[in-house]
Amino acid sequence: MKEQAIHAFEASAEVKRQFVREYADRIVQMAQVITRAFREGHKLLLFGNGGSSADASHLAAEFVGRYHRDRAPLPALALTTDMAALTCIANDYDYAEIFARQLRAHGQKGDIAIAISTSGNSPNVLKGVEAARSLGLTTVGWTGGKGGKLAGLVDHCFMVPSTVTARIQECHMTLGHVLCELIEEGLFAKTP
Repeated sequence: MKEQAIHAFEASAEVKRQFVREYADRIVQMAQVITRAFREGHKLLLFGNGGSSADASHLAAEFVGRYHRDRAPLPALALTTDMAALTCIANDYDYAEIFARQLRAHGQKGDIAIAISTSGNSPNVLKGVEAARSLGLTTVGWTGGKGGKLAGLVDHCFMVPSTVTARIQECHMTLGHVLCELIEEGLFAKTP
């Protein structure tokens, strides 16, 4: 069992090393895009299913609360947390509409939508991206493997080089934390 545990940690670390070698420049660019959106009064909308739903909620909380710095809250909303809205939309329309309808309610041109799907093929996530695009939001996809359909729909795509859901989600959370750190520094670092 000890070897299995060590192997799991090493596999997770290796996936992250491969990911950052491929995407380091794009991560910095994305941090700058989100920083600019926050400065201009726009918000971040995050969504996904299952573990990706939890990631969306976790990261929205990091922006609204704080990451490292005691600072002003930043406008981020996880479209995965309002159970009344989710069940109403799923019941009255269709489960595939749960994110698209919320994006049409809350999204405005200049906002940023982060769609999280380990497979890149979740119908409700894809419909959410289509709604975001139609409203003029900047769309970002976090996925794994070859990216699925999501990769071709978004303005910016981050594909974790793995097909193992756990490894993909671990890398997504690290990506989110690094973005939080870079964005906080970009917005709130004290200048001499």
